[in-house]
Amino acid sequence: MAILKILKDNDPALRKICRRVDSVTPHICRLLDDMRDTLLRADGVGLAAPQVGVLRRIVLVMNEEGKIYELINPEIIAYTAERQQEMEGCLSLPNRWGITDRPASVTVKAIDRTGKEYTVTGTGLTARCFCHELDHLDGILFPDKAIRMLTEEEIRQLQK
Repeated sequence: MAILKILKDNDPALRKICRRVDSVTPHICRLLDDMRDTLLRADGVGLAAPQVGVLRRIVLVMNEEGKIYELINPEIIAYTAERQQEMEGCLSLPNRWGITDRPASVTVKAIDRTGKEYTVTGTGLTARCFCHELDHLDGILFPDKAIRMLTEEEIRQLQK
């Protein structure tokens, strides 16, 4: 397994639309393993393939209990009307935080590393993470959806 370099906000790959995965190959499984190691090392809750320079529709999302979902070709198939406005950040945008408005519950359909289709529903932070990571697959970064970005002073106050 390898720790991959996480691209930062000025990298043009973060603004590209990713291609679907046609078949789950050993290369895709190795990428999933490397992304898992990278996510854990970075102490994040989500990571999308374009963040590590791979323009494929693959994301990892860690739920509140620490379970990591490997989502290949993920699609949001349902979400609640109930919304949550919360603070959001990104491994590719270090030290930048904003307030976004996301659904409180989201259901995603994807395939796993065996090629089997499955659905998973997340609430709270997991729902926010599903939305955030799937946005990456279409070249969308969280500031694009932020109600407002937090100032450096607000971030310092929150870190206390």
